[in-house]
This record gives sequence, C-alpha cells and structure tokens, in this order.
Amino acid sequence: MNAPVDLPQAREVCPTTTRRLLGEGALLVDVRDRAEVARLAFDVPGVVVIPLSEFEQRFAELPRDRDLVLACASGPRSLKATYFLMYQGYTRVANMDGGVNKWASKGFPIQGTRAASPDAPAAAGGCCGPASAAAASGSCCAPTTAASSCCSPTSTPERQGGSCC
Repeated sequence: MNAPVDLPQAREVCPTTTRRLLGEGALLVDVRDRAEVARLAFDVPGVVVIPLSEFEQRFAELPRDRDLVLACASGPRSLKATYFLMYQGYTRVANMDGGVNKWASKGFPIQGTRAASPDAPAAAGGCCGPASAAAASGSCCAPTTAASSCCSPTSTPERQGGSCC
C-alpha cells in the first residue's frame, strides 16, 4: 500500500486572472472530453486538449517550466488534474475555477455554443452566483481579508481588489 502524500492546497484562479496569465505566457490545458470541446471550445491560441481519460498517459507532454492553467466545464475535473500534476512534481499549476462555463459567461472568446447549465454561474450574480454573500454585497471580489473567499475556499489573494471575476 502506498503511503499518503501531503500536497499543498491547489491554486485556483478565475477566468479574468487566467486571461492575464495567458497573456504572460501561461498555457491553458483543457481536460474535457473531445466531444465537449467540439461543442464549445476556448478560443485561445495554443490551448492544449488532454482529456482527463488520457491524462495519466499524456501528462508528460506538458512543460514543467511554464505556468499551466487547467480547465474543464466547471472546475472539478480540472482540479483533479491539477492535483495529479502536483503529485507528479509540477509546481507551476493552477485550476480555473468555474471552467469554460464561467469563461463564456464573462464573454471571453469561445468557439461553439454554450448550453445553459444548472451549475454555470449566473452572469447577473457575479462570479459567485446570486446566492453568495459576496454577490449580495455587490462585488464578489471586494477586498476583505486574505483568507476570505470570493468563489471558493481555495481562492487566492489575487481575487482581491476587483481584478478578477
């Protein structure tokens, strides 16, 4: 039996921060199935598609010396891939919170058509959706404390100051 491995908490970034990171040279890695990507794709130069079902066999194709942002439809699958890469020794990885659903709801470039999804964030409710306390206060990225969360318990301080979501 393998001994448990303690990994640090995965870094999560919102779509706006992802766009900034891509502009700074990060690589977007889409882990959705090919059929999902065929229906709705990130319209981003150089995006790499490695479905989660192929990830264990193909992860070595990803560079270790470049920031990687992993994405799926809404976040859970890409979070698994993020932790997998961390386990493999990758240190420059982040998960895109909300995935392509939140990316599209922000009006960021896509190819294809976005279907309405019950887990997709509501555009009118900000990045957290209408039920969140942050959205109720009018800004999900309002500066509070470094430990506060805009959209998830793993949010980083870069979510502060209104620069994302």
